[in-house]
Amino acid sequence: MESSSAGQTPSPSACISLAQTPVWTPRKKMTKQLTGKRDDSPLHSAARAGNIMGIREMIDDAGEEEVLELVCKENWAGETPLYVAAEYGYYELVRELIQFYDLAGAGIKAKNGFDALHIAAKQGDLEVVKTLMEAHPELSMTVDIANTTALHTAATQGRIEVVNYLLESESSLATIAKSNGKTALHSAARNGHLQVVKALLSKEPRITTRTDKKGQTALHMATKAQNLDVVAALIAADASTINTVDNKGNTPLHIAARKGRDQIVKFLLSQKQTDTRVVNRSNETAIDAAEKQGHSDITAILQEHGVLSARAINPKSTNPAARELKKTVSDIKHEVHNQLEHTRQTRKRVQGIAKRLNKMHAEGLNNAINSTTVVAVLIATVAFAAIFTVPGQYVDDPNNIPEGHSLGEANIAPRLSFLIFFQGEDADDGGDEQADVVGVRDGVGGVSGAVVRGGGGSGEVAGSICEHNRDDDHGGDVRDNVLLGCNASEEQEED
Repeated sequence: MESSSAGQTPSPSACISLAQTPVWTPRKKMTKQLTGKRDDSPLHSAARAGNIMGIREMIDDAGEEEVLELVCKENWAGETPLYVAAEYGYYELVRELIQFYDLAGAGIKAKNGFDALHIAAKQGDLEVVKTLMEAHPELSMTVDIANTTALHTAATQGRIEVVNYLLESESSLATIAKSNGKTALHSAARNGHLQVVKALLSKEPRITTRTDKKGQTALHMATKAQNLDVVAALIAADASTINTVDNKGNTPLHIAARKGRDQIVKFLLSQKQTDTRVVNRSNETAIDAAEKQGHSDITAILQEHGVLSARAINPKSTNPAARELKKTVSDIKHEVHNQLEHTRQTRKRVQGIAKRLNKMHAEGLNNAINSTTVVAVLIATVAFAAIFTVPGQYVDDPNNIPEGHSLGEANIAPRLSFLIFFQGEDADDGGDEQADVVGVRDGVGGVSGAVVRGGGGSGEVAGSICEHNRDDDHGGDVRDNVLLGCNASEEQEED
């Protein structure tokens, strides 16, 4: 099945356009997708298990739009079902799935930066790589966030079969460098993959002089490893790189001496092109670098071949005071860097503590507000209950109603003090009668020490009080009563 249609541009947001999708006769709708720890869809799970029949059944049972959703769905790691099948090396399953992906869909990258082709190249699954490349040859040019091609990935891992296949499809892939300037040859040399190095050199021999952002060639990288054959192959391809210096002035011999690679040091010294008098920016020759790292065996080898130190080559430039000053500056720089890093970590911890304190403060404030609200509600409840609750309770027993009371009436209703209070309140609220009860005490013998002032229009209230005093039958006399206005009230009644 063709992966693209004429006159159509693949949409980056869709795995494949509906016009490109084969027509199925759906028999039923897909049920709700079940997910696992990886947030896998059923299609992910089937791809992980290599269940090609299950995948065919799910695709056949789905409608056109559901198929697009199934094949494009990513799990929590950003993996599509195609990626999962490629990762597990199921090339037949990859062939089954790739027909539903356009170039953009097949190039969807997981969170690790790899697409299906990159992960297959990394693991050396040649059949999966071939299947993907046959469907979309342009996948060989896709890169991750570091500008790494599938060829670079395969070269780093030493996957010679995949490297050869990709170089046959597009030899210029060998010249594409990562964002740090390293080509596939740099990575293959650093990891000691001799066959990969030879394959790359056979297609692009000029890349031996390519340098990365540190100014290092593939030969610099090879001297860091321990594969002498890789070093020999690179020098055989281009001997001029043997004295190339990087941004710090180091030749491959400097690096081999500093790393303690004795066999590589011997091989480099055996080459007549090797310049042993090169002094780097730290004012060191190869023997100085070996001594600085404590490689006594390397130092002995270099001495046997007559390699001189920088002091011997240029005594005037090796002022002890200058060297000490340079060392002091270097130590200070290192200390400042450590202090800045410590400060950064401290600031990060302080910010974390501040966030926790703010959270605790907010929680404490909320708790205080909630407690205050509860107390306020309780006080308000008690206050309103007190307003509507008359002291002495009510007559609530139908079988035991005291004389002079009625059911539901307050027990203190007949008492003189309550009558004075109640009548006084009515007089104040009504505005027609005014009666101020200055002092009332409910005694055993009646009302004692009561002073009632009656103004104009208050005769009815005062009269009732006076009458009550005269008719008091509680077994005592009315004592020390000063009734102001009683007579006047009675006269008003007579009039």
